[in-house]
Amino acid sequence: MRRPHIRSVAVAIAVTTAATGLAGTAFAGPSTGAERTSASTTTNATAVVEAARTAAFAHASATGVSQGDELHAQDVMLDPEGARHVRFARTHDGMPVLGGDLIVHLDQTLAYTGVTRAAGHAVEPATTKATLTADQAAAKAAQAAKGDAGSAQLVVDARGGSSALAYQVTVTDENGTNTVVVDAVTGKVRSNTPDSDEFLSPKLLENLSKHGETIDPATGIGTASPQAGLLGSGVSGATRYPSAANGTGKTLFVGSVGLTTTQTSRGHYQLKDPSRYGTETRDAKGSTTEKFSTGTAFTNTTDVWGNGTTGNRASAAADAQYGITKTLDFYKATFGRKGIANNSKAAQGMVHWGNKVANAFWDPTCTCMLYGDGDGQTFKKPLVVLDVTGHELTHGVVDATAKLQPTYVDSNGNQYGEPGALNESLADIFGSNVEFYANNPKDTPDYLIGEKLGLAQKFLRRLDHPSLDKLEGTIDYWSPDTYYTEVHAGSGVSSHAYYLLAEGSGKKTINGVAYDSPTYDHSTVKGIGRAKATAIFYRALTRYMVSTTSFHDARVATLKAAKDLYGANSTEYKTVDKAWAAVNVTAANTPAAGH
Repeated sequence: MRRPHIRSVAVAIAVTTAATGLAGTAFAGPSTGAERTSASTTTNATAVVEAARTAAFAHASATGVSQGDELHAQDVMLDPEGARHVRFARTHDGMPVLGGDLIVHLDQTLAYTGVTRAAGHAVEPATTKATLTADQAAAKAAQAAKGDAGSAQLVVDARGGSSALAYQVTVTDENGTNTVVVDAVTGKVRSNTPDSDEFLSPKLLENLSKHGETIDPATGIGTASPQAGLLGSGVSGATRYPSAANGTGKTLFVGSVGLTTTQTSRGHYQLKDPSRYGTETRDAKGSTTEKFSTGTAFTNTTDVWGNGTTGNRASAAADAQYGITKTLDFYKATFGRKGIANNSKAAQGMVHWGNKVANAFWDPTCTCMLYGDGDGQTFKKPLVVLDVTGHELTHGVVDATAKLQPTYVDSNGNQYGEPGALNESLADIFGSNVEFYANNPKDTPDYLIGEKLGLAQKFLRRLDHPSLDKLEGTIDYWSPDTYYTEVHAGSGVSSHAYYLLAEGSGKKTINGVAYDSPTYDHSTVKGIGRAKATAIFYRALTRYMVSTTSFHDARVATLKAAKDLYGANSTEYKTVDKAWAAVNVTAANTPAAGH
């Protein structure tokens, strides 16, 4: 995984409402019906923000807010049952605070009920006087990340259990950008994190090479019968242009699918979906641009995209556009979420990105998906399969909400730590849910990730029994060593807890796939169903997770979410507790603060 960079504080507010059950969150803006009655105006949100900000300072001993701090609202969530939640980023003496995010919780009367905070300590650094100049910090960052450094910005780095004055620098090379944080007093590089979010980790690619294994998924399955009711002739009957049209994507991996496209003039079409905020896939044509506007639009004189083979550049684009729009549809239909960042803006993708790039990733710089064509050796096809797109776009959702961060990155770019592993897990959880939502007969819904990649073990990761993934060494259960586990390997802890919550322990066959989920304590867990489990995890992400959330914190977050949705005495709440205990995450073995 490559985590998004730590951005400067923004002050835009997204207003959200939530309904009980799986349709857990609906988002305001231009809306009708229940959404408008729950959060009718921005004025309501402004009142909630001011109440939350006032409460944060009034309860400083609990929230950790101190003199010199300013709180900038990132998200406002208004729940029908009465709770209000405001997610804040923080500045101290005008400097952004890394790891300073918090969520203030209020009741319906706007009275303070609690806080979820990333830093369990005061964020004020020991000194506010830098020893290094900005130019010196930029030089150190350039050396660390081996690229060209931008300007250095003073920040407070409150991550890792203490606070320090630091510089934040963006460093650019031919492969993208890194965010480097340099101690402003000692000159030590505190972190060096790639900004893009790659599906395949350096460790996995190395292991594939060692095993002599290639990723060469089967393609050309587009000759099968298309999904009924999805395909159109491309003729919109429009008298005004541009207008929506019904196109056909002949994909590499999911057969012939319907795509809503744009008819730009009579007999001319563009692979852009006006019904989904203008979501579009473009051709990077081998460049490594991170500006979507520089990609080449896919246009055609017929509304048919691709031919099911890699020989046609539009085939991969059809897969990408299908996956992106299905992911958007899943989040909107299930949670009322309007776009990846909940701002009713387009989700974008670029295929054929870079020269022999063996990966696909979410890139927060362009807020889009980037897909390489493979290196021709280890990785031989574009990585545009459905669950990969759902996984990567979910990183965008996490980036727009909890902003879960790895705790450290090694010299090869591999990332470690529980918050980063939880990020990967959520991407797998919701990525698999995108498959269930799409219900495409050419990509049978399952709890497997990357099952269409053509790997010898028949999948990349799986949620029911994560340790069956031998390529990444994914783990089933938590232990103190999990803190030092590479994030994809560590993701198994919470993915396993989710599966147990949804489907239960033991043997089960779903859609022809056999599962057999074990438990750490040899207990039997009876699942509550995928819909309720997904509602709980999404609500926990959006209401109760912050950038430093660990697995034990995630247990608490999901218990709070289950209490909100179903009650503290409910079967759902009790099963959440059992599912975490079954992966060895309990209140009793919670690590000491500051681990």
